[in-house]
Amino acid sequence: MDTAPERRALAARLSASGVLRRDSPWRPAVEAVPREVFLHPGVFLPVDGGRWQPVTALGTPTEKWARIAYGDESLATQLDGHLTADEVDALVTGVPTSSSTAPTTVVGMLEQLDVADDHTILEIGTGTGYSSGLMCHRLGEDNVTTVEVDPGVAARADAALEEAGHSTWTVTGDGLLGHPARAPYDRVIATCAVRRIPYTWVRQTKPGGIILATVGSWPYGTGLAKVTVNDDGSAEGRIIGRSSFMHARAQALVPLAGDLSARTAYADTERPSKLPPALLDEWMPAFLAQLTAPGVQVVRATADDGAQNLYLFDAERESFAAFTEDTSGWTVRQGGSMALWDAVEETLTAWQDAGSPDIASIRLHVTKQAHTYWIGGQQITANGRTRWIGDQQALRWEHRLT
Repeated sequence: MDTAPERRALAARLSASGVLRRDSPWRPAVEAVPREVFLHPGVFLPVDGGRWQPVTALGTPTEKWARIAYGDESLATQLDGHLTADEVDALVTGVPTSSSTAPTTVVGMLEQLDVADDHTILEIGTGTGYSSGLMCHRLGEDNVTTVEVDPGVAARADAALEEAGHSTWTVTGDGLLGHPARAPYDRVIATCAVRRIPYTWVRQTKPGGIILATVGSWPYGTGLAKVTVNDDGSAEGRIIGRSSFMHARAQALVPLAGDLSARTAYADTERPSKLPPALLDEWMPAFLAQLTAPGVQVVRATADDGAQNLYLFDAERESFAAFTEDTSGWTVRQGGSMALWDAVEETLTAWQDAGSPDIASIRLHVTKQAHTYWIGGQQITANGRTRWIGDQQALRWEHRLT
């Protein structure tokens, strides 16, 4: 199947939308690398009811397969850590655990890396290998190292890269550790989300080099961090926008099991909530809540009477916040070692008082001792593992690692 017309059309769309910069050196890669090769053996397309329709390359007409491959959508390629589309022939349920990210996102991130033609790149999360193929086309396969934690996913990506003409350094391992054997790198890019930027990545990046990664602990409300490594071994930058990726396997949240009523049986306080917890459905408030209480999960559940219940849980601290709504507003019950909603509510109130700045206003500083995020032009000295300070000049969060 010759997909050259589809590749050129994709490049044209990305250029027209501004994703590909004018005269971008990435455009020849988009026009050359066949995405369909990286989708074998197939994909899962979402259908109603949370189910997935398996679609295989061999069982699909070529024109339809090309439309799937060159649509600007992320395509699930694995469910539940093992299932591929060639292993089933009917609708299935499951949780995506590997995918081919939408070309808009892939190419947009590559543009943000500010790559020169002689740079070396470490990619965390090979996935299907399509983004690796784009980098190999531009930089040469010897300048690209890509790490994938799942052996099956890594093997399929390696085969696809070979078919596309690139014998790159495809490593099976824990991407959170990087790949020190080929360090240092000029650029590090992660195609999975991480709770924080691992300091191992900073160590493996040359001074002046750039790390680009999605940070946050929830499936949404995460931000794309772009930091530059300094001569002193720290890294500093900012959140450049919203971003959403599957989390690194070792950091994926495990859904809470058991009786929720047992988890919330003993409340220490009960009061009217000053802010509606529905704010957590919005991207920036969700990101700020994760900074304030990194171990928290948001849980929504349906009661026997059909009522929708909302909770915050921090299993490690054995803490919770449970919300109920009536005609007068929201009530919150809290228990455990940390008053979760008190901390989150204080942060969101200060954020609103500061004019509700966007996620792109957040700055980030990484050292081997701590990660510090702040909004505003002034840093404030703070101690503590997760401490928040707010005033008219700055909002600040510090997550200490020691």
